[in-house]
Amino acid sequence: MSTTLCILGCGTMGKAILSGILSSDDSTVPSNFIACVKRPASKDRLHSLFPKLRIFVGDNVAGVNAADIVLLGSKPQICKEILSQDGMREALEGKLLISILAGTRLSQLHELCNPSTHIIRAMPNTPTKIRQGMTVLVPDNTVTDLERDLTECIFKNIGLVTFLEEKHIDIATALCGSGPAFICTILEAMTDGGVMMGLPRPIAQELVAQSMQGTARMVLAGEHPALIRDDVATPGGCTIGGLLAMEDGKIRSTLARAVQQAAIVAEELGRK
Repeated sequence: MSTTLCILGCGTMGKAILSGILSSDDSTVPSNFIACVKRPASKDRLHSLFPKLRIFVGDNVAGVNAADIVLLGSKPQICKEILSQDGMREALEGKLLISILAGTRLSQLHELCNPSTHIIRAMPNTPTKIRQGMTVLVPDNTVTDLERDLTECIFKNIGLVTFLEEKHIDIATALCGSGPAFICTILEAMTDGGVMMGLPRPIAQELVAQSMQGTARMVLAGEHPALIRDDVATPGGCTIGGLLAMEDGKIRSTLARAVQQAAIVAEELGRK
């Protein structure tokens, strides 16, 4: 039986998730897709990317009525506006709502939705569009095993998935959601160093990006980051010299504080 997924607010993350699912050959994921947007210009852009996508402009309720599963991908600040629209509570009756809104708690979503709506919070990140994402899932206690498995399957097709308690999702938002931006800042900085020492920028960037990818895969395979670092940092070598320069710049505490601040902002989003 085919299922239909409706994306409310198909922005950067919605498009990344949709791209990942559409590139999958897994028969258990939704096979029909709807997007709801506010402006005709957004519809035109989406149609150019996804020609077969069914798109509703300015009619979220119609899109939800036509779907089995709803992915809420709007900005957190307009969540209440969307879920409070006339007919939305009825449209969501008995359906699964997957929210990717940073900071918006399950309790807040339940206050706005139909009492029979089952809700899962999801925190994916941008690499989902190349099926290399990291998604954290937080289901409420009304979610069935089938809905849990289906949601896990959707996101497993676009990367890795883990389940957490809701109390941990703000820090997961900082690490997974904001993480690519932090990592790209490091990538650019290392690339700048290569350019400063004479390498063409495209070559320097490729060297850094591949080194990051390879190292991350070693960690995912079970190797400890500290052991990888120590293997590279031979006595009297260039690596230990570079590491000391990084420590002079307090890179560890700066990056840890960046994660801390992102988590604080994620938590504050749910209070607005």
